[in-house]
Amino acid sequence: IMNFILFLIIGAISGSIAGRVMKGRGFGFIGNLVVGIIGAFIGGFVFGLLGIATYGLIGALISSLAGAIILLWGIGLVKKS
Repeated sequence: IMNFILFLIIGAISGSIAGRVMKGRGFGFIGNLVVGIIGAFIGGFVFGLLGIATYGLIGALISSLAGAIILLWGIGLVKKS
């Protein structure tokens, strides 16, 4: 259960940072959490494709943040068209 709690915390942090980077503001706690969790899966997938391994909390945060930024960038592309 501790790993799940850490997963949620990292998701919320990475979603918040990604929201600030991509839009200049966050999406509220639940929105940041959802963006961060989806971003964690995307980041893990992309890093795996690139052969990049991450370790520890910092590695998980970086991977999740990268995935969340990719997610928000993709959403921005869809909204513009």
